[in-house]
Amino acid sequence: MEDVNKLKPSFLSSDESLAVHAGERLGREIVTNSITIPIVSTTTYFYKNSSELIDSKSIFVMEVQRICALEGAESTLVMASGMCASTVVLLAMVPRGGHIVTTTDCYKETRMFIETFLPKLGITATLIDSTDIAGLQAIVNNHEVSMFFTASPTNPFLRCVDIKLVSEICHKRGTLVCIDGTIATPLNQKALALGADLVIQSATKYIGGHNDVLAGCISGSMKLVSEIRIMHNLLGGTLSPNAAYLLIRGIKTMHLRVKQQNSTALRMAHVLEAHPKVSRVYYPGLPNHPEHHIAKRQMTGFGGLVTFEIDGDLETTIKFIDSLKIPYIATSFGGCESFVDQPATRNWDVPQEERLKYGLKDNLVRFSFGVEDFEDLKADILQALETTPTKTSSVSHQKGAVFD
Repeated sequence: MEDVNKLKPSFLSSDESLAVHAGERLGREIVTNSITIPIVSTTTYFYKNSSELIDSKSIFVMEVQRICALEGAESTLVMASGMCASTVVLLAMVPRGGHIVTTTDCYKETRMFIETFLPKLGITATLIDSTDIAGLQAIVNNHEVSMFFTASPTNPFLRCVDIKLVSEICHKRGTLVCIDGTIATPLNQKALALGADLVIQSATKYIGGHNDVLAGCISGSMKLVSEIRIMHNLLGGTLSPNAAYLLIRGIKTMHLRVKQQNSTALRMAHVLEAHPKVSRVYYPGLPNHPEHHIAKRQMTGFGGLVTFEIDGDLETTIKFIDSLKIPYIATSFGGCESFVDQPATRNWDVPQEERLKYGLKDNLVRFSFGVEDFEDLKADILQALETTPTKTSSVSHQKGAVFD
Protein backbone atom coordinates (compact mmCIF):
# COMPACT_ATOMS: atom_id res chain seq x y z
CA MET A 1 0.00 0.00 0.00
CA GLU A 2 1.20 3.51 -0.73
CA ASP A 3 2.31 6.01 1.91
CA VAL A 4 -0.90 7.45 3.33
CA ASN A 5 0.43 10.98 2.80
CA LYS A 6 0.50 10.38 -0.95
CA LEU A 7 -3.25 9.79 -0.78
CA LYS A 8 -3.80 13.25 0.72
CA PRO A 9 -2.45 15.81 -1.76
CA SER A 10 -2.93 19.50 -1.13
CA PHE A 11 -6.12 19.72 -3.18
CA LEU A 12 -7.81 17.09 -0.96
CA SER A 13 -7.57 18.59 2.49
CA SER A 14 -10.72 17.27 4.19
CA ASP A 15 -12.42 13.96 4.90
CA GLU A 16 -15.38 15.09 2.80
CA SER A 17 -13.22 15.41 -0.32
CA LEU A 18 -11.23 12.27 0.44
CA ALA A 19 -14.45 10.27 0.73
CA VAL A 20 -15.39 11.30 -2.80
CA HIS A 21 -12.04 11.26 -4.63
CA ALA A 22 -9.23 9.49 -2.74
CA GLY A 23 -7.77 6.63 -4.73
CA GLU A 24 -9.96 7.31 -7.74
CA ARG A 25 -8.64 10.60 -9.13
CA LEU A 26 -5.09 9.82 -8.08
CA GLY A 27 -3.32 7.66 -10.62
CA ARG A 28 -6.31 5.70 -11.92
CA GLU A 29 -5.96 4.63 -15.50
CA ILE A 30 -9.18 5.76 -17.22
CA VAL A 31 -10.25 2.90 -19.47
CA THR A 32 -13.74 4.26 -20.14
CA ASN A 33 -15.27 7.72 -20.10
CA SER A 34 -17.66 6.82 -17.23
CA ILE A 35 -17.57 8.94 -14.05
CA THR A 36 -18.00 5.89 -11.84
CA ILE A 37 -15.66 2.93 -11.79
CA PRO A 38 -17.23 0.12 -13.84
CA ILE A 39 -17.92 -3.32 -12.40
CA VAL A 40 -15.77 -6.04 -13.92
CA SER A 41 -17.35 -9.37 -12.98
CA THR A 42 -14.33 -11.59 -13.12
CA THR A 43 -12.34 -13.66 -10.66
CA THR A 44 -9.09 -13.53 -12.65
CA TYR A 45 -7.16 -10.94 -14.67
CA PHE A 46 -4.52 -11.63 -17.30
CA TYR A 47 -1.56 -9.40 -18.13
CA LYS A 48 0.30 -8.76 -21.39
CA ASN A 49 3.65 -9.04 -19.65
CA SER A 50 5.24 -9.19 -16.20
CA SER A 51 5.70 -5.45 -16.01
CA GLU A 52 1.97 -4.91 -16.47
CA LEU A 53 1.26 -7.41 -13.68
CA ILE A 54 3.51 -5.51 -11.28
CA ASP A 55 1.86 -2.19 -12.14
CA SER A 56 -1.71 -3.51 -12.12
CA LYS A 57 -4.46 -1.83 -10.15
CA SER A 58 -8.09 -2.81 -9.70
CA ILE A 59 -11.39 -1.63 -8.28
CA PHE A 60 -10.36 -3.15 -4.93
CA VAL A 61 -7.25 -0.98 -4.77
CA MET A 62 -9.34 2.16 -5.23
CA GLU A 63 -11.47 1.26 -2.21
CA VAL A 64 -8.41 0.36 -0.14
CA GLN A 65 -6.77 3.71 -0.90
CA ARG A 66 -9.90 5.61 0.04
CA ILE A 67 -10.28 3.89 3.41
CA CYS A 68 -6.55 4.30 4.11
CA ALA A 69 -6.87 8.02 3.51
CA LEU A 70 -9.86 8.35 5.85
CA GLU A 71 -8.39 6.18 8.62
CA GLY A 72 -4.89 7.65 8.31
CA ALA A 73 -3.53 4.13 7.74
CA GLU A 74 -0.53 2.79 5.86
CA SER A 75 -2.50 -0.21 4.66
CA THR A 76 -6.04 -1.55 4.56
CA LEU A 77 -7.44 -4.98 3.85
CA VAL A 78 -11.05 -5.19 2.60
CA MET A 79 -12.96 -8.45 2.91
CA ALA A 80 -16.37 -10.10 2.80
CA SER A 81 -17.88 -8.95 6.14
CA GLY A 82 -17.19 -7.22 9.41
CA MET A 83 -17.27 -10.54 11.25
CA CYS A 84 -14.74 -11.87 8.76
CA ALA A 85 -12.48 -8.92 9.59
CA SER A 86 -12.74 -9.55 13.35
CA THR A 87 -12.04 -13.29 13.15
CA VAL A 88 -9.14 -12.89 10.72
CA VAL A 89 -7.49 -10.28 12.97
CA LEU A 90 -7.80 -12.49 16.04
CA LEU A 91 -6.54 -15.61 14.27
CA ALA A 92 -3.62 -13.78 12.67
CA MET A 93 -2.46 -11.67 15.60
CA VAL A 94 -3.01 -13.92 18.64
CA PRO A 95 -0.69 -16.95 18.83
CA ARG A 96 -1.59 -20.37 20.20
CA GLY A 97 -1.56 -20.08 23.97
CA GLY A 98 -2.06 -16.33 23.74
CA HIS A 99 -4.39 -14.27 25.89
CA ILE A 100 -6.94 -11.63 24.87
CA VAL A 101 -8.58 -8.95 26.96
CA THR A 102 -11.95 -7.89 25.63
CA THR A 103 -15.03 -6.16 26.99
CA THR A 104 -18.44 -7.41 28.11
CA ASP A 105 -20.26 -4.83 25.99
CA CYS A 106 -19.39 -5.81 22.43
CA TYR A 107 -20.82 -7.39 19.29
CA LYS A 108 -22.33 -10.69 20.46
CA GLU A 109 -20.92 -12.86 17.66
CA THR A 110 -17.39 -11.51 18.25
CA ARG A 111 -17.68 -12.26 21.96
CA MET A 112 -18.96 -15.76 21.17
CA PHE A 113 -16.01 -16.37 18.83
CA ILE A 114 -13.58 -15.25 21.54
CA GLU A 115 -15.27 -17.24 24.32
CA THR A 116 -16.20 -20.47 22.52
CA PHE A 117 -13.99 -20.95 19.44
CA LEU A 118 -10.58 -19.51 20.34
CA PRO A 119 -10.19 -21.72 23.45
CA LYS A 120 -10.07 -24.68 21.02
CA LEU A 121 -6.80 -23.16 19.78
CA GLY A 122 -5.46 -22.73 23.29
CA ILE A 123 -6.28 -19.00 23.35
CA THR A 124 -7.80 -17.67 26.56
CA ALA A 125 -9.65 -14.43 27.26
CA THR A 126 -10.54 -12.09 30.10
CA LEU A 127 -13.68 -9.96 29.87
CA ILE A 128 -13.68 -6.61 31.65
CA ASP A 129 -15.95 -3.60 31.78
CA SER A 130 -15.29 -1.24 28.88
CA THR A 131 -13.94 1.47 31.17
CA ASP A 132 -12.12 -0.69 33.74
CA ILE A 133 -8.73 0.92 33.23
CA ALA A 134 -7.36 -0.40 36.52
CA GLY A 135 -8.46 -3.92 35.61
CA LEU A 136 -6.83 -3.69 32.19
CA GLN A 137 -3.62 -2.37 33.68
CA ALA A 138 -3.48 -5.18 36.25
CA ILE A 139 -4.04 -7.86 33.62
CA VAL A 140 -1.42 -6.63 31.14
CA ASN A 141 1.10 -6.02 33.94
CA ASN A 142 0.71 -9.49 35.43
CA HIS A 143 0.08 -11.62 32.35
CA GLU A 144 1.40 -11.86 28.82
CA VAL A 145 -1.53 -10.36 26.88
CA SER A 146 -1.42 -10.56 23.09
CA MET A 147 -4.24 -8.15 22.33
CA PHE A 148 -6.78 -5.79 23.83
CA PHE A 149 -9.82 -5.99 21.54
CA THR A 150 -12.85 -3.76 21.97
CA ALA A 151 -15.22 -1.37 20.24
CA SER A 152 -15.53 2.34 20.89
CA PRO A 153 -18.32 3.24 21.11
CA THR A 154 -19.52 -0.20 22.12
CA ASN A 155 -22.65 -2.00 21.00
CA PRO A 156 -25.34 -1.56 22.26
CA PHE A 157 -24.59 0.70 25.26
CA LEU A 158 -22.25 3.09 23.42
CA ARG A 159 -19.57 3.06 26.09
CA CYS A 160 -16.40 4.88 25.04
CA VAL A 161 -12.89 3.61 25.63
CA ASP A 162 -10.10 6.12 26.18
CA ILE A 163 -8.13 4.87 23.18
CA LYS A 164 -5.05 7.00 23.87
CA LEU A 165 -4.80 5.85 27.49
CA VAL A 166 -5.41 2.13 26.87
CA SER A 167 -2.90 2.21 24.00
CA GLU A 168 -0.24 3.69 26.27
CA ILE A 169 -0.93 1.06 28.94
CA CYS A 170 -0.89 -1.84 26.49
CA HIS A 171 2.12 -0.75 24.46
CA LYS A 172 4.32 -0.64 27.56
CA ARG A 173 3.83 -4.39 27.79
CA GLY A 174 3.89 -5.18 24.08
CA THR A 175 0.12 -5.73 23.86
CA LEU A 176 -1.61 -4.86 20.58
CA VAL A 177 -4.71 -2.66 20.62
CA CYS A 178 -7.48 -3.34 18.10
CA ILE A 179 -10.52 -1.06 18.02
CA ASP A 180 -13.80 -1.83 16.27
CA GLY A 181 -14.73 1.66 15.07
CA THR A 182 -17.90 0.72 13.19
CA ILE A 183 -20.31 2.83 15.27
CA ALA A 184 -17.97 5.82 15.21
CA THR A 185 -16.97 5.57 11.52
CA PRO A 186 -13.58 6.87 10.34
CA LEU A 187 -15.21 10.30 9.99
CA ASN A 188 -16.12 10.68 13.67
CA GLN A 189 -13.05 9.01 15.16
CA LYS A 190 -9.45 8.32 14.13
CA ALA A 191 -8.50 5.34 16.27
CA LEU A 192 -5.04 4.91 14.72
CA ALA A 193 -4.11 8.53 15.37
CA LEU A 194 -5.18 8.02 19.00
CA GLY A 195 -2.71 5.15 19.36
CA ALA A 196 -4.52 1.97 18.33
CA ASP A 197 -2.53 -0.54 16.27
CA LEU A 198 -5.47 -1.74 14.21
CA VAL A 199 -8.98 -0.51 13.50
CA ILE A 200 -11.81 -2.65 12.16
CA GLN A 201 -14.90 -1.40 10.33
CA SER A 202 -17.99 -3.37 9.42
CA ALA A 203 -18.32 -1.62 6.07
CA THR A 204 -21.79 -3.16 5.85
CA LYS A 205 -22.91 -0.29 8.09
CA TYR A 206 -22.02 3.39 7.55
CA ILE A 207 -19.38 2.94 4.83
CA GLY A 208 -21.75 1.03 2.54
CA GLY A 209 -24.64 3.03 3.92
CA HIS A 210 -27.49 1.62 1.83
CA ASN A 211 -28.23 -1.76 3.45
CA ASP A 212 -27.24 -3.59 0.27
CA VAL A 213 -23.69 -4.84 0.76
CA LEU A 214 -21.73 -7.00 3.20
CA ALA A 215 -18.09 -6.03 3.75
CA GLY A 216 -15.46 -5.42 6.39
CA CYS A 217 -12.05 -3.81 6.53
CA ILE A 218 -8.93 -3.78 8.67
CA SER A 219 -6.58 -0.79 8.72
CA GLY A 220 -3.19 -0.27 10.33
CA SER A 221 0.52 -0.35 9.66
CA MET A 222 1.93 -2.05 6.58
CA LYS A 223 3.67 -4.60 8.80
CA LEU A 224 0.60 -5.72 10.72
CA VAL A 225 -1.81 -5.68 7.79
CA SER A 226 0.64 -7.72 5.71
CA GLU A 227 0.65 -10.40 8.44
CA ILE A 228 -3.15 -10.36 8.55
CA ARG A 229 -3.32 -10.60 4.74
CA ILE A 230 -1.53 -13.96 4.86
CA MET A 231 -4.24 -15.36 7.17
CA HIS A 232 -6.96 -13.80 5.03
CA ASN A 233 -5.56 -15.46 1.92
CA LEU A 234 -5.64 -18.82 3.70
CA LEU A 235 -9.21 -18.48 4.97
CA GLY A 236 -10.87 -16.76 2.00
CA GLY A 237 -13.69 -14.33 2.61
CA THR A 238 -12.84 -12.31 -0.50
CA LEU A 239 -14.96 -9.33 -1.51
CA SER A 240 -16.80 -9.67 -4.82
CA PRO A 241 -16.46 -7.05 -7.61
CA ASN A 242 -20.08 -5.99 -7.15
CA ALA A 243 -19.63 -5.50 -3.40
CA ALA A 244 -16.48 -3.44 -4.02
CA TYR A 245 -18.40 -1.28 -6.46
CA LEU A 246 -21.21 -0.72 -3.92
CA LEU A 247 -18.68 0.29 -1.27
CA ILE A 248 -17.09 2.87 -3.57
CA ARG A 249 -20.54 4.23 -4.38
CA GLY A 250 -21.56 4.31 -0.72
CA ILE A 251 -18.43 5.90 0.68
CA LYS A 252 -18.80 8.93 -1.61
CA THR A 253 -21.87 10.07 0.31
CA MET A 254 -20.79 8.85 3.76
CA HIS A 255 -19.86 12.32 5.02
CA LEU A 256 -23.30 13.67 4.06
CA ARG A 257 -25.15 10.76 5.64
CA VAL A 258 -23.08 10.68 8.83
CA LYS A 259 -23.41 14.42 9.35
CA GLN A 260 -27.21 14.11 9.17
CA GLN A 261 -27.24 11.01 11.37
CA ASN A 262 -25.00 12.64 13.99
CA SER A 263 -27.31 15.64 14.16
CA THR A 264 -30.55 13.68 14.28
CA ALA A 265 -29.30 11.22 16.91
CA LEU A 266 -28.02 13.98 19.21
CA ARG A 267 -31.25 15.97 18.99
CA MET A 268 -33.40 12.87 19.48
CA ALA A 269 -31.28 11.75 22.45
CA HIS A 270 -32.20 15.01 24.18
CA VAL A 271 -35.88 14.51 23.31
CA LEU A 272 -35.86 10.97 24.66
CA GLU A 273 -33.95 11.93 27.79
CA ALA A 274 -36.64 14.48 28.67
CA HIS A 275 -39.61 12.21 28.01
CA PRO A 276 -41.42 10.78 31.06
CA LYS A 277 -41.95 7.40 29.36
CA VAL A 278 -38.22 6.87 28.77
CA SER A 279 -36.30 5.81 31.86
CA ARG A 280 -32.73 5.96 30.52
CA VAL A 281 -30.86 7.04 27.40
CA TYR A 282 -27.41 5.83 26.33
CA TYR A 283 -25.69 8.27 23.97
CA PRO A 284 -22.11 9.61 24.23
CA GLY A 285 -23.22 13.07 23.10
CA LEU A 286 -25.28 13.58 26.27
CA PRO A 287 -23.53 15.31 29.18
CA ASN A 288 -24.75 12.64 31.63
CA HIS A 289 -23.19 9.80 29.63
CA PRO A 290 -20.38 8.35 31.82
CA GLU A 291 -17.76 8.78 29.07
CA HIS A 292 -19.03 12.03 27.59
CA HIS A 293 -15.72 13.70 28.44
CA ILE A 294 -13.83 10.98 26.54
CA ALA A 295 -16.18 11.11 23.56
CA LYS A 296 -15.79 14.90 23.32
CA ARG A 297 -12.01 14.55 23.31
CA GLN A 298 -11.64 11.76 20.74
CA MET A 299 -14.72 12.08 18.52
CA THR A 300 -15.86 14.84 16.17
CA GLY A 301 -19.42 13.49 16.08
CA PHE A 302 -21.26 11.05 18.33
CA GLY A 303 -22.82 8.76 15.73
CA GLY A 304 -26.30 7.84 14.56
CA LEU A 305 -27.11 5.12 17.11
CA VAL A 306 -29.14 5.79 20.28
CA THR A 307 -29.99 3.12 22.85
CA PHE A 308 -32.66 3.74 25.48
CA GLU A 309 -34.99 2.06 27.96
CA ILE A 310 -38.75 2.44 27.86
CA ASP A 311 -40.35 3.00 31.26
CA GLY A 312 -42.15 -0.32 31.20
CA ASP A 313 -41.86 -4.06 30.63
CA LEU A 314 -41.40 -6.34 27.63
CA GLU A 315 -44.95 -5.90 26.32
CA THR A 316 -44.89 -2.12 26.79
CA THR A 317 -41.69 -1.92 24.78
CA ILE A 318 -43.08 -4.17 22.05
CA LYS A 319 -46.12 -1.87 21.84
CA PHE A 320 -43.86 1.15 21.43
CA ILE A 321 -41.83 -0.47 18.66
CA ASP A 322 -44.89 -1.78 16.83
CA SER A 323 -46.45 1.71 16.93
CA LEU A 324 -43.55 3.30 15.05
CA LYS A 325 -44.29 4.06 11.40
CA ILE A 326 -40.95 5.23 9.93
CA PRO A 327 -38.20 2.85 11.10
CA TYR A 328 -37.97 -0.75 9.96
CA ILE A 329 -37.77 -3.39 12.66
CA ALA A 330 -34.35 -4.72 11.73
CA THR A 331 -31.08 -5.59 13.42
CA SER A 332 -28.43 -3.70 11.44
CA PHE A 333 -27.59 0.01 11.53
CA GLY A 334 -25.87 2.77 9.60
CA GLY A 335 -28.02 2.87 6.48
CA CYS A 336 -30.14 5.61 4.93
CA GLU A 337 -33.29 4.14 6.48
CA SER A 338 -33.93 4.22 10.22
CA PHE A 339 -33.95 0.85 12.00
CA VAL A 340 -35.24 -0.09 15.44
CA ASP A 341 -34.86 -3.32 17.38
CA GLN A 342 -35.45 -4.73 20.84
CA PRO A 343 -32.58 -6.99 22.01
CA ALA A 344 -34.94 -9.02 24.21
CA THR A 345 -37.06 -10.10 21.23
CA ARG A 346 -34.09 -10.39 18.89
CA ASN A 347 -32.49 -12.80 21.39
CA TRP A 348 -35.73 -14.59 22.30
CA ASP A 349 -33.95 -17.93 22.45
CA VAL A 350 -31.52 -16.68 25.12
CA PRO A 351 -32.80 -17.05 28.72
CA GLN A 352 -33.61 -13.75 30.42
CA GLU A 353 -31.04 -14.29 33.17
CA GLU A 354 -28.35 -14.76 30.51
CA ARG A 355 -29.42 -11.57 28.70
CA LEU A 356 -29.38 -9.62 31.96
CA LYS A 357 -25.72 -10.60 32.52
CA TYR A 358 -24.97 -8.25 29.64
CA GLY A 359 -27.51 -5.58 30.62
CA LEU A 360 -30.01 -6.53 27.91
CA LYS A 361 -33.22 -5.70 29.73
CA ASP A 362 -36.67 -6.43 28.33
CA ASN A 363 -37.32 -2.69 27.91
CA LEU A 364 -34.11 -1.90 25.99
CA VAL A 365 -34.42 -0.34 22.52
CA ARG A 366 -31.69 0.29 19.95
CA PHE A 367 -32.56 2.95 17.38
CA SER A 368 -30.39 3.55 14.31
CA PHE A 369 -31.26 6.91 12.77
CA GLY A 370 -31.22 7.18 9.01
CA VAL A 371 -31.27 10.30 6.87
CA GLU A 372 -35.00 11.03 7.14
CA ASP A 373 -36.18 14.47 8.26
CA PHE A 374 -35.65 15.06 11.97
CA GLU A 375 -39.13 16.47 12.57
CA ASP A 376 -40.76 13.45 10.94
CA LEU A 377 -38.74 11.07 13.11
CA LYS A 378 -39.43 13.10 16.23
CA ALA A 379 -43.19 13.14 15.58
CA ASP A 380 -43.19 9.39 14.95
CA ILE A 381 -41.30 8.57 18.14
CA LEU A 382 -43.48 10.87 20.25
CA GLN A 383 -46.71 9.39 18.91
CA ALA A 384 -45.40 5.87 19.57
CA LEU A 385 -44.48 6.81 23.13
CA GLU A 386 -48.01 8.13 23.64
CA THR A 387 -49.36 4.64 22.94
CA THR A 388 -47.42 3.17 25.87
CA PRO A 389 -49.09 3.09 29.29
CA THR A 390 -47.77 5.35 32.03
CA LYS A 391 -46.31 3.61 35.06
CA THR A 392 -47.64 4.74 38.42
CA SER A 393 -44.14 5.07 39.83
CA SER A 394 -42.40 8.33 39.09
CA VAL A 395 -39.17 8.43 37.10
CA SER A 396 -36.59 11.12 37.63
CA HIS A 397 -35.19 12.89 34.57
CA GLN A 398 -32.41 15.35 34.05
CA LYS A 399 -33.64 18.85 34.75
CA GLY A 400 -33.66 21.44 32.05
CA ALA A 401 -34.07 19.03 29.13
CA VAL A 402 -36.61 20.07 26.53
CA PHE A 403 -38.46 18.50 23.58
CA ASP A 404 -36.36 20.31 21.03
